[in-house]
Amino acid sequence: MPSPIRATSQAAVPAFQRIKDYVLQQIHSGTWQEGDAIPSEAALARQFEVARMTVNRALRELSDEQTLTRVQGSGTFVAQQKYQSTLVQLRNIADEIAARGHRHRGELQKLERSRADAALLRQFELSTAQTLFHSVVVHFENDVPIQVEDRYVNPAVAPDYLTQDFASQTPNAYLTRVAPLQGVQFSIEASMPGTEVAELLHMETGEPCLVLRRATRSQGQVASVSALWHPATRYKFTGSF
Repeated sequence: MPSPIRATSQAAVPAFQRIKDYVLQQIHSGTWQEGDAIPSEAALARQFEVARMTVNRALRELSDEQTLTRVQGSGTFVAQQKYQSTLVQLRNIADEIAARGHRHRGELQKLERSRADAALLRQFELSTAQTLFHSVVVHFENDVPIQVEDRYVNPAVAPDYLTQDFASQTPNAYLTRVAPLQGVQFSIEASMPGTEVAELLHMETGEPCLVLRRATRSQGQVASVSALWHPATRYKFTGSF
């Protein structure tokens, strides 16, 4: 079995993250297939010369991200990767509109560097202050605004984000290409929009939104955090399995 990474460039990478990266590398290279058992916590702890609690954190996070499945008393296995096609359909509004035979266009409102506040640092799992990329795009269906996409992006996974033309492609399309999805967490809730969002969506006073909040992972780290605002009277979420 390969020995732990010891390169100087890896010195600043937390041990649990090095273990996650190693597991992901084994899966993406095809060495470990869906359903395969991976080495035990004890074996990985010996390999990386760390405490078992460090290995436990790495495997627990990969399980939460649906990359691994942990079975009590049996071990840890490579999970069936079911989530990607379902979530791509949910999150790609341009494809969703095209599938209905309608016309999509996006209007870019903001594309900037933004200093991460405390909440964003937590969401991106960062411990020190950092500049993120920030974009706001209004998506139209047949010239009716149906979504405000407010997105923050980790420059480490998409360094050219600020140079993209988001009138000709969606941020989702670009990120899917340069930062392939490893995992996602999302929630959907009803919420009243602020003045700016309400104006961009041409909403009446007192009209609520359906908000999809999502954090995606790629390359072993949080890639983007977004809030997708939809007028509740003009939008619904659907799906099937």
